[in-house]
Amino acid sequence: MLFDSSIRKELARSFGATAVVLITVVMTMMLIRTLGQAYKGSVSPSDVMLVMGFTVLGQLPTILGLSLFVAIVGSLSRMYRDSEMVIWFAAGQGLASLLKPLLRFAWPVILITAVLALGVLPWSYQQIEQIKTQFQQRSDLDRIAPGEFQESAGGTRVFFVDKDSPSDMAASNVFVVSRDPGKESVTSAKGAHLAVIKGQRMVILEDGQRMETHSEDGSVRITEFKEYGVQIDNDNPVTMEEMAARSMPTKDLIGKDEPIARSVLAWRLGLPFAALNFVILGLAISSVNPRAGNSSSLMIALFAFIVYYNLMTLGESWVSANKIGMWGLLGLLHGSILTVSVLVLLARHFRWSPRDLLQRSGVRKEAAR
Repeated sequence: MLFDSSIRKELARSFGATAVVLITVVMTMMLIRTLGQAYKGSVSPSDVMLVMGFTVLGQLPTILGLSLFVAIVGSLSRMYRDSEMVIWFAAGQGLASLLKPLLRFAWPVILITAVLALGVLPWSYQQIEQIKTQFQQRSDLDRIAPGEFQESAGGTRVFFVDKDSPSDMAASNVFVVSRDPGKESVTSAKGAHLAVIKGQRMVILEDGQRMETHSEDGSVRITEFKEYGVQIDNDNPVTMEEMAARSMPTKDLIGKDEPIARSVLAWRLGLPFAALNFVILGLAISSVNPRAGNSSSLMIALFAFIVYYNLMTLGESWVSANKIGMWGLLGLLHGSILTVSVLVLLARHFRWSPRDLLQRSGVRKEAAR
């Protein structure tokens, strides 16, 4: 009982301190990133803190996994350094016996990671996309100033509205230049007003003319119209695979067979599996080498974390490209990491060395002869 409680208290202190530091670092990075998005016009300046909060919330599963890994490696390395592990080993506690108290401490963290990855993560993405979409849908209208040429948020349109506009919902003497791949169009109209058609916000131009110039052959097409509808903010169209999959609830992803949906689901399911593997891997690699310095285990842990999550990202791209199945990725990546971690832990628990294994295999071969 004393053995379990002392280890869990040490882990709780280390985990709390590590989580606070990592959350602070991530918040700072996300704040800089969100300010850059606000400067480019992708996010409203008034929504910077809100977007940053949702972004950090979406990063919490990764932060908790790294905090748990660092806490285990750091705490056990300190116990090795202060000779506490020698005392426990002398009392009959082997290295594998540490796994039980570690799992008792880690299971709430793994459970929270699973809840965040499967439930909160898509919700945070959905909120961020909703904030960005709402801002982009009103950005072009907000940019329009009567009597001035204004560029759209995507940089593909230029607007001009006469100063003598009848109201905020209508305008007179409108001039629009639009650049699309392969063509450029110039549209002018005597009047315009806003309308919502089938859920899409449209600008209805009245009594005007549209001239299209094709860049390939230089042909020009001139069209006169009584009314002409232009969809607002279609500069950066986002497909369902690129935006909706990450913000889609997990229960909806389960029933979809699209590769991008399976890749997102593989990433979400992999986060709690990675947290579980970090517990066993942290116990397996924790040690102190006086010649390598006190921080050698932490450096190995950070390197292992970077490699692990890069493999998860690579595997997600492979699933989205239909190069590997979702269950194949989960079994191959997380299963292999679990197997290697258990083998290393057993080798250290029974104090196996490569020389001993070679000698044992040689003895067995001679006995077989």
